[in-house]
Amino acid sequence: MNFLEEIKRRKTFAIISHPDAGKTTLTEKLLLFGGAIHVAGAVKSNKIKKSTTSDFMEIERQRGISVATSVMGFNYNGYKINILDTPGHQDFQEDTFRTLTAVDSVIIVIDAAKGVEAQTEKLMNVCRMRKTPVIIFVNKLDRPAKDTFDLLDNLEQKLRLKTRPLSWPINSGPDFKGVYNIYNHNLNLFHGNVQNIEKGIMFDDINNPDLEKHIGEDAKTLREEIELVEGVYPKFSEENYLKGEVAPVFFGSALYTFGVQELLNTFLEIAPSPRPCISEERQIIPSEKDFTGFVFKIHANIDPNHRSRIAFVKICSGRFVRNNFYYHVRLGKKIRISSPTAFMAAQKEIVDEAYPGDIIGVPDTGNFIIGDSLTSGEELHFKGFPSFSPEMFCYIENEDPMKSKQLRKGIDQLMEEGVAQLFTSQFNGRKIVGTVGQLQFEVIQYRLEHEYNAKCRFEPISLYKACWIESSDSETLKEFKKRKHQKMALDKKGRDVFMADSKFILQMARDEFSKIIFHFTSEF
Repeated sequence: MNFLEEIKRRKTFAIISHPDAGKTTLTEKLLLFGGAIHVAGAVKSNKIKKSTTSDFMEIERQRGISVATSVMGFNYNGYKINILDTPGHQDFQEDTFRTLTAVDSVIIVIDAAKGVEAQTEKLMNVCRMRKTPVIIFVNKLDRPAKDTFDLLDNLEQKLRLKTRPLSWPINSGPDFKGVYNIYNHNLNLFHGNVQNIEKGIMFDDINNPDLEKHIGEDAKTLREEIELVEGVYPKFSEENYLKGEVAPVFFGSALYTFGVQELLNTFLEIAPSPRPCISEERQIIPSEKDFTGFVFKIHANIDPNHRSRIAFVKICSGRFVRNNFYYHVRLGKKIRISSPTAFMAAQKEIVDEAYPGDIIGVPDTGNFIIGDSLTSGEELHFKGFPSFSPEMFCYIENEDPMKSKQLRKGIDQLMEEGVAQLFTSQFNGRKIVGTVGQLQFEVIQYRLEHEYNAKCRFEPISLYKACWIESSDSETLKEFKKRKHQKMALDKKGRDVFMADSKFILQMARDEFSKIIFHFTSEF
């Protein structure tokens, strides 16, 4: 297979949703169809005594939620599929935002009973900003759901994009009988099996009189609803989908592996192959011969038995070859990558080559940070990896003086992963951890103890915002830092950060020092 064919057959996408919409369960079932796993796990441990493939961290298995993006690659029907299963919980939204820089399309999972929830709206804003093509999977039809037309209206209003149903459900909950596939003109009847793939009965024509034998009086309602859909919604346009202007909608139940194959097959047919990436210098086309890629995620201790650290690299162009030397732009030096890995969540295997769209793991001894560029020699800088101003702050204190070295190493590595942000007070030298949610503190504490054998405690601080500051007027900057000395800190890169006590104090500082620019993300 030649270089261009290898690029064309790759589909790299993220699955995003509000917590508990069934995102990780859908990921499992996609892996099941791809033959990557043989028995799917459920996220809730009381359903099946087997954990999911993508939730590989111990805290994820205990809590039944995803707290870190996991990457899974497999082959299916001639395609190389790379799935990135993201955390749904809002406390880990930064990890999801960064992940969206590394994908070419997105599947959004919606709970059929709840419709669009707040976190999903935020993630959709990022997709809209990047013009990322979106497919919607309405999940949990095996439970009572909203009226289908009301649900579609909810999707359009909350996600602010046009929808086009490509399948249609027959009832929901205990009365759920199946889904009619509008795109392929066939009917799939619901025969649920939690762990294994079970095919429904296929109909080529919705007007086939045999339809009544299987779904009874619902056949008349189905025909009327499909007629209404075809009359109300414009014909599906693949071009508009690829522009991010319209989202095809599918219905099913991920838990019962129902509607998943239809989603997967249509996705492979219409979803984009690797798309161009934007750097500060220029646009990078996947078919370029020279290798380029960027680090969008770092994960320490992916294997707890080996204190390993992995940098996740998205390949943008060219062919990656194991043992070649590649240029690390930030460090300004060539590095040899001898053990690149492909992922199946925590499981990984050495790869000899990879192509645009692929995600590879590069063993990291401290050379990489999020946003780093790797190239064949060109100076390129990729954008889109901001850290947002935290909303919760705590001093971090060592619980065991004998383990201060382990604690320091653990904090450094977890902060480089982007789990949270670390600031050092310029007034008293104390370390401050900033997060967007309380759950992150618990994750840090848990991982420090179980992965680094270090114990810490958190001491809450009443702060409103961390603001990165800059000014072209050095005297004004000097005066500000002098006046606000007790509230100044440094971030990990040594940049000045103003820790504002309240909204009022921040506004007063901005009014008084008009020559200073206050930034609320680290990318400026």
